[in-house]
Amino acid sequence: MFPTVSHFIEYLFGIQVPLPFNTFGVFVALAFIAGYWAFTQELKRKEALGLLHPVKRIITIGQPATTTELISNCVFGFLIGYKLVYALLNYRLFVSDAQTVLLSLKGNILGGLLFAGLFAYWDYKEKNKFKLAQPKKVEVTEHPYELMGNMIVWAAVWGFLGAKIFDNLEHWDTFIQDPIGGLLSFSGLTFYGGLICGGAAVLYIAKKNGIKPLHMLDVGGPGMMLAYSVGRIGCHMSGDGDWGIVNMNPKPFTWLPDWLWAYTYPNNVAMEGIPIPGCVGKFCNVLPLPVYPTPIYEVIVCFILFLILWRIRHQIKLPGMMFGIYLMMNGMERFFVELIRVNSKYHVAGISFTQAELISSLLFIGGLLLVAFSIKNKNTHTS
Repeated sequence: MFPTVSHFIEYLFGIQVPLPFNTFGVFVALAFIAGYWAFTQELKRKEALGLLHPVKRIITIGQPATTTELISNCVFGFLIGYKLVYALLNYRLFVSDAQTVLLSLKGNILGGLLFAGLFAYWDYKEKNKFKLAQPKKVEVTEHPYELMGNMIVWAAVWGFLGAKIFDNLEHWDTFIQDPIGGLLSFSGLTFYGGLICGGAAVLYIAKKNGIKPLHMLDVGGPGMMLAYSVGRIGCHMSGDGDWGIVNMNPKPFTWLPDWLWAYTYPNNVAMEGIPIPGCVGKFCNVLPLPVYPTPIYEVIVCFILFLILWRIRHQIKLPGMMFGIYLMMNGMERFFVELIRVNSKYHVAGISFTQAELISSLLFIGGLLLVAFSIKNKNTHTS
């Protein structure tokens, strides 16, 4: 396994390059990039079909930097410099424990002041380049795909918060023992929490900009399936604990690689299992028994489902149907992988189930109802 990018580089090239990037985080970033691409393509396609429309806005140009803008740039610059300079001066600590460096109150005051001044000066000079003797109002056209930058930021922030909240609810016993650590930790993220909260933020921005919810949901279906597939690569490569139950069964096919059937996740970032003899460092554990590598199963299955959604999107004309199909696919895929995945279980009225099984079932039912709604109201839908 490759807990950090440095481990991956060492595996490929045999050299140690100390970098403060964990493998899971890199693939989360790649997942957002993949989703950004798919969302953008769909927004452009739907605008070309006349289903989405650009928005006219009136903006003022030629104004100098305001006091509020200068102050906000100072604050932002100070936060960047406060942490960045401290991280560079304590690079070994940053590489070994980036979470502590970023989330603690420790920082460099001089670095903060330096960057505060630079950010404010940069904003002042940039605004002065285009300053007019008399600022004027002009009309600009904003296309739906140009909203993606704003959407991706909101989706990332609210998605992370939702993923943390749902994960802590799923592991309540551990959370109440250390609530602060549970909230601030970079590990422990639940996909459905991120999907629900991040999706709600995107829908809010879309509605504010004249995009109907059903159209925005349809845009998101293929992109979210692709992003999930990419993100799960990070889960597998880092060994973040999202693996399956113990699998001691013989391989069904001799040509099947061992790591694709049963794997022990050596050097996993979750630091679970037993010590690896002779290993020195932070990530020196291996599972005592092989387990189903469920993240890689989801990578493969979800990428295939993305290809299906991407292929059929041209044939689906009814608003809401694409997202309904996505929900059904997503719910079904996750429900079945839960059957062989390690997870906390709830017990209600004699019924045992996981949080993901419950939510995936609700998503499948919700998708089915959305498809039925789209078909029933096909004559009343308007673009």
